[in-house]
Amino acid sequence: MQTDTFKEMFPLFDAASIDTLEWLLAESVERDYPSGRAVLMEDAWGNAVYFILSGWIKVRFLRNQDATTLAVLGNGDFFGEMAILDESPRSTDVVACTQVRVLSIPAQKFIQFLFKDPQLHHRMLQLMVRRLRKTNQRTQLRQQVPAVRIATVLTGLAETYGNKTEAGVDIFNLPVQDISDLSEVSPEDTAKILEKLKGKGWIGIDPKRQVMSITNEKQMLQLATFR
Repeated sequence: MQTDTFKEMFPLFDAASIDTLEWLLAESVERDYPSGRAVLMEDAWGNAVYFILSGWIKVRFLRNQDATTLAVLGNGDFFGEMAILDESPRSTDVVACTQVRVLSIPAQKFIQFLFKDPQLHHRMLQLMVRRLRKTNQRTQLRQQVPAVRIATVLTGLAETYGNKTEAGVDIFNLPVQDISDLSEVSPEDTAKILEKLKGKGWIGIDPKRQVMSITNEKQMLQLATFR
């Protein structure tokens, strides 16, 4: 991958020199995964940092035979950065929601890269703090009514990973169970709320393309910020 393209996709590397970034990318590996395939198993955390070049993935918490979706990430995001600093065992895995292309960088090489430039190290810490803040916001979201929680999840995905079109903002059409897990609303209530949002014309779903469109972004944002 070209360094300028990589910088454009991942702002973390804005401050990196071309030579340093070329060295890092030379150590990386690109892989494609079909929908439903495990991208990262629970016993493999800490081996590398993973950058999503295209597609959608979900991070799941595993307990016995059950799996709960903790996060959904799209192209331009990355995961595994915290695990390289924390060797504690994890009960999570990462699964492809769609066809996915991922670039992985070995943990030790990534750490060497971060310490080559204090600005990069600082930028990384900023991004990690931002993720922790989002976790705190999700905890606070539990106090809101179900419709607000679901609108917050959908508009959050649209703002971070959405593809703007004439019809609205397109995101991956997540299964009801995943939206239920992310919003902590029961699957039954989640399905009912999604139907209401479709009936109002605020969202649209194209099952063939696996796309959900936020067709009335203004109303969805107002619902998400309702207190």
